[in-house]
Amino acid sequence: METVNEALGLLRRQAELEQSLKESGGIRITEEQELLVLKRRLASYPQAMQAVVQTAHALRRPLTEVTADDVESWAQLNSV
Repeated sequence: METVNEALGLLRRQAELEQSLKESGGIRITEEQELLVLKRRLASYPQAMQAVVQTAHALRRPLTEVTADDVESWAQLNSV
């Protein structure tokens, strides 16, 4: 569950950074660098990422609105 929480936190931060980069008119080097580091960290949680993405898809909600409890509940329902 801890890795799911970490992955969710990283996904939320990624969404914030991507939105910030879309809205800003200037060059945002620090945000771009943070985004690259963040994507590398997300790659270290492939199973948690897959679980989060599948849960969001199944619940028809954005990744940023999915909670760790949602992921756990969905995984329990689909582990049969």
